[in-house]
This record gives sequence, structure tokens and C-alpha cells, in this order.
Amino acid sequence: MTSPIIAGTVPVSTLGTPRIGPRRELKAALESYWSGRSDAAALLDTCARLRAANWARQASLGIANIPSNDFSLYDHVLDTAVMVGAVPSVYGANEGSVGLDTYFAMARGSTGDVATCAHGHAHDNGAGVPALEMTKWFDTNYHFMVPELERGQRFRLASSKPVDEYREAAALGYRTRPVLLGPVTFLTLAKSRDPGFDPVSLIGDLLPIYGEVLRRLAASGATWVQMDEPCLALDLNAVTQAALREAYGFFAHALPQIQIMLTSYFGGLGGNRDLALSLPVAGLHLDLIRAQDQLDDVVAQARPGLVLSLGVIDGRNIWRADLSRLLDRLEPVLRRRGTDHVEIAPSCSLLHVPIDVEQEADLDPEVKNWLAFAVQKIGELTTLATALSYGRAAVEERLAASDAVVAARKASAKVHNAAVTARLAGVTPEMTRRASPFAERRLAQGRRLSLPLLPTTTIGSFPQTGEVRKARAAYGKGALDSAAYEAFVKEETARTVRWQDEIGLDVLVHGEFERNDMVQYFAEQLDGFAFTKHGWVQSYGSRYVRPPILFGDVARPRPMTVAWWRYARSLTDKPMKGMLTGPVTILNWSFVRDDVARSTVSRQIALAIRDEVQDLQAAGAAMIQIDEAAIREGLPLRPAEWQAYLDWAVESFRLCASGVKDETQIHTHMCYSEFNDIIVSIAAMDADVISIETSRSKMELLGAFVEDHYPNEIGPGVYDIHSPRVPSVEEMTELLERALDRIAPEQLWVNPDCGLKTRRWEEVRPALVNMVAAATGLRRRLAKAAE
Repeated sequence: MTSPIIAGTVPVSTLGTPRIGPRRELKAALESYWSGRSDAAALLDTCARLRAANWARQASLGIANIPSNDFSLYDHVLDTAVMVGAVPSVYGANEGSVGLDTYFAMARGSTGDVATCAHGHAHDNGAGVPALEMTKWFDTNYHFMVPELERGQRFRLASSKPVDEYREAAALGYRTRPVLLGPVTFLTLAKSRDPGFDPVSLIGDLLPIYGEVLRRLAASGATWVQMDEPCLALDLNAVTQAALREAYGFFAHALPQIQIMLTSYFGGLGGNRDLALSLPVAGLHLDLIRAQDQLDDVVAQARPGLVLSLGVIDGRNIWRADLSRLLDRLEPVLRRRGTDHVEIAPSCSLLHVPIDVEQEADLDPEVKNWLAFAVQKIGELTTLATALSYGRAAVEERLAASDAVVAARKASAKVHNAAVTARLAGVTPEMTRRASPFAERRLAQGRRLSLPLLPTTTIGSFPQTGEVRKARAAYGKGALDSAAYEAFVKEETARTVRWQDEIGLDVLVHGEFERNDMVQYFAEQLDGFAFTKHGWVQSYGSRYVRPPILFGDVARPRPMTVAWWRYARSLTDKPMKGMLTGPVTILNWSFVRDDVARSTVSRQIALAIRDEVQDLQAAGAAMIQIDEAAIREGLPLRPAEWQAYLDWAVESFRLCASGVKDETQIHTHMCYSEFNDIIVSIAAMDADVISIETSRSKMELLGAFVEDHYPNEIGPGVYDIHSPRVPSVEEMTELLERALDRIAPEQLWVNPDCGLKTRRWEEVRPALVNMVAAATGLRRRLAKAAE
């Protein structure tokens, strides 16, 4: 067996852990507070208990560098904006500490009416304000609140959260390494409504606030701080590179007593390698899952005293690691640099994985044995650290178990399906093209559908009330039989279809009451997936998801949605959309297998969805919506890698959508994304209608479609479903008018930003009534103007 590397032990870090609690305690506490059932003291008490449990769990598992300030009530980027006082004036006086009401108004909006000026700024009339814009955190399914900055922005220390939580941990006996979102990444994520203004230019004004936080941390006993700068995984311009030099030069000069672990993840350093290695920091973290090839060059060029944090365990996926292979890779690094200058860690924060696979009592034991959630990943890290410090013999049994799991997964019959492989090999280019161009299809669809100008619809789902969730849970536990459950869902569906008809929506949906989640519902009916009961991951705020586990080849044994579509269609004479989730979204919102290319998995799913599209058309569906909400988030972080991804992502969508007749209208929907980068590829998807989020951005995201002369039809969202606010008729009319400044009336659809599953009927009913009224009023004005 291998002898120890040197005397001493290799430190283990986690970079961050899940915030939500093993039983989603944070979700319950937040929603109780928001509904008025509990007060702020109860919410904050729950948060303190969750933090204490997180620290205790990591300490018990042998973590040397336990993080603090990785916890958040809603979002860590929002926390940072609040910390530095970047609170737009619409949310009230910008002085003193920022309270919970202001914090949650920035996150969720507040109820009531709001006026919007000609420059796109929201102004509170005393009744309510909209939330900050929200978008995806790099290429993950986590959403963050976009900081809004302006020329002459005045920063101030408005929250002492990082210091408070460090002291809180210390009082419990835990010496932690506080985590801060780095100032440069914070500024690169921010936006400004001032044309031509780059928030990165504010770096000199921002640094004193960070400096004060670091000074207070040092005074409280902190010696190391983890500074997250994932912008280092991007292609950076000269201004941003200069900002990094300025920031870390400032910290080194002003606060030499604080040692900084500069942390980058979600990709390699790439062209930023020399810059990162030149910064005056004490440590540098490397993501060696997304960019394992960078290790040798960084080790060779790193100065002797620099601590390298090696991110060798996947912080974003759930497969057990091949520990023996990792040791083969790590042992030479330890011999070269020694335990004083190396620590091991996950590739990124464990925020992106569930907490503990041992909670999954009902999971297939064979599949369960292949999995590692946050607790198991920490165990893998400590096994590696022990082997590196004391030799492989010290963990011989654990390494043998890891070797056996790796071999068993490779050989498992559950993973491979020869029929799927053969079908994929038979795909032809003709299968990815519609029979006629859009101009011809549009005429055929117009004759079949006879829709008015500015047709109104929704994105798909309607509120999943407590009664719906209770019935689904009772059915899952066997307390409600299938006949009773089906009757309940039919009643909810019928009520929703009738109500849509009554308020005058032009295109209806069935409401999706039979669906637990837009990905899981389909994955449960496809071969190749496994599912958890407690594998929750935060998407944003109190919105958590349980990503399916895609472990094998994908096939569709039987139709998945046709029966429910037929039932809903029987209740109305209006068009009823068939609702499907697209292959790239199913891929990106699952824990996907790592033993084959993602492009291969995507095409397998596309063929399964293609079969469903064909069956819906055969059943009479005139409209089929194939949601690709996640297509943008899968885009690699560096532009040089975009085209390869976009080629197979677009091909996958077209493969599932292109087998229909001209008169069948294909819709797609995309959430919270910057579309400018991929507008050519969106056009190449060739959907007849695309619906997108635009309400929070005040139609700014529509600009990409205008500049590139997008030819097909568009539904820019006029109603922010992630906020409890009910927008007025006037507010939605103004957004539609902004849209009509950019696109022709014949292109414009009217719809909310996203599905309504997470909202309450008390919010949905008036909001959709207002939406229909806005469309109807504008339709009349257009008709009158045309006379």
C-alpha cells in the first residue's frame, strides 16, 4: 500500500452547503412568515438552528474549513447587494440597516399597484413595488436577484450579516472561514438602466465597504476569508481584469492580516490563469471537474507559498467518485507542494446537490449505491484526505467499496438499452426539419385556428393549491385510490378550463394538476430515470426542485399526456394546447449521467418526446407547446464552446418538434435568460410561437428578437409570476405598447412570464382578468386605428 505523502493532514473544505434543511425547514419558515402565520423572530430562530446544524454536521464529518455566511434567507447575491447598500430608491429610504420587509420586497416584490416611468423605473405609489430582475446563476438552475446600480452609486455598509454569522458560529465553538461573493463578480452580475454604463467602473467606490467587512471579521477573529469570484471562469475584458487587480491589491495592502482563498468555479481559469496566479492572495481554488486539464499548468506555475484548493469532487452532480483514480491524480501534487499548501474540496459549493442520500429509503438499492449527496461527498473528501495524509491502507475498505461501485455501475444492465442505441443511429437530417417554411405554416395555422389579433394564453400550469398537493400526497401514500384521485384531478381541470373560457382567454391549457413538476412528471414515465423523495435542491427563495436522476438510456414506453389532453379538449370549443417539456430542459434540470456525452442523452430524450408530439397530433391537438425553459442555462460559459452545444441543443428540439403537419402550431417557452447571445439559434429552432420572460426587464429582453428580425410569433410576458403582486390593466397595457414599438401586432401574443403553479388563485384570477382586459383594450385601439 502507498505510504503517507508527508507528515500532517490535508485540510478539507466544502465552500458552502445546502441551506434548506433536511426536511425543507427553511421553506416552511419562509412561507409561514410571508403568509403572516409566524413572525420575524420565529423565522430567524429557524435560520439560526439550520446554520448550527450545518456547522455541526460538517464538524462531525471532519471538515477543517467550515464556511459561514453561505446561508441565505433568499439569495446570496441579494445578500451582497443589501450588505453594500445597493438598494434602489423604489424600495424606500436608503439609510440605516436594511430590514426584512425591504429585503423581501427586493426579492419578491410587494403587493399593490406600481407606476412605471418612461425610463423603465418602477415607482412606489404607497401600495407596492415589483421585485428585482431575476436570472440564472451562471449555467446552473439556481436563480439570483440581479443587483441594480447607477452612475454615482453610493455604497454603504447596510448589513453586518457576514460578521454576525461568523460570531454566531464562534459562540457555538466553530472556527469558520467566512464566504463573500467577490466584489468583481458582484459588479459583473449587476445591471444598470443607464445606457453605456458599466457597473464594473464602480469598483473603487465598492472596495471600502468590502474592506470594512473584512476589518470587522478580522477584529472578530477571522484569519481566512473565502472570496468567490466565479467571473474568472468567463472571458474577461481588460476593464474587468483591471478591477480584479485593483480589488485584490487593495485587500492585500489594507488588510494584510486577512488571508484570502480566491475561489472560482463552473469552469477553468482559461485565459485568466496568469491573472489569477498573479493576484496577491493566499489561496486559489480550482474547479477540477469542469476543467481537470488545468491542474498541471497551475501547479507548475503557482508560486511556492500559494495554497491550492483542489475541487476534485463534483459539487453539481450526484454520482459517487472514483476515489482510486482521484488519488492517482492527487498524490503527485501533494508530493510536489506538501500538505501545507494543498487542500481538497468540491468543485463548487454543495448548494447544488441534495443533503443526504440516506434519507432515500425507497430508492432502488442498486441505483442508490451509485449516488453521493452533500453528506456523502463530504465523506468522499475526508476519505481522500486520510489516504493522502496517512496512506491508502488507512482507508483500504472505503477505497475497495468505491472501486466496486464504479465497476458495478459500468456493467449494470439497467444503464444500457440496445434498442435506444439502434434508433438513435437511424436518425436522419430530414427528421429535424419541418415540411414547409414558417410563412407557409403560418397561413395553414391561421386557417385552422382563427385566432384574434393579440391572442391571449397562459404558459401551462395553474395554482397547485394545498388541496391539490394534499390529494397527490394521499394518492402517493395509498390513502386515496386511483379512481378517487383521477376524479379529483378531473374536477380541478374542468373548473380551470371553464374559468379560462369565462374570462375570455383565447387559447386554453388544462392546468397540469396531475403533474408534480414539469420535468419529473415526464421523467417518471420514461425509462432510464430514478427519483428521490427528499432530494430537494434550491432553485430560488423557497422554490425547491427534486431533479430526476438520469442513470440510463431513455425511451418512452407509452403515451404520457394524451389522455389528459383529450379530457380537457372535450370541455371547450377553444384551442387547447398540448403541454410538453423539451429534451434539453429535461436534460439540464436532471442529474444527468456522466458516462456518455450530454448530446447523446439529449437526442435520446428528443426521440421520446417526438413520439408524444406525434400522438398528440393524432389525437387532434392543433397546438403543442414544448417548453425549453433551460436551453440558455446550458450554454457553456465561454463563447468558443457555444456553437457545439447550440448545434446539438437546437437539433434535439427540432428532432422532437419537426414531425408534425404544417397546420399544427408548435410553441416553446423560455425562462429568465439573456437571449442576445443565442438569438440565431432560437430562430433556428423554428418554433411557430415562442413565449419569454420580459416583465421584470420591462421588455428589454425583447430587443434581441427585434435586432435580429426574428420572423416567427412571440409572447413577451406581461405578468411577473414570481411575485405575489397583481399588476394592473394599465401596467400590462404599457408593457404591450412597449412590445408593439418593437414587433408587429401580427407577431404578438399576450401571456404571463411563466407557469402559474407556484401562485395562489387569489393572485392569479385578478391578474389574468387584467391581462385579458389589457389585450382586449389594445386590440380595439388597433382595430380603430386601422379603420
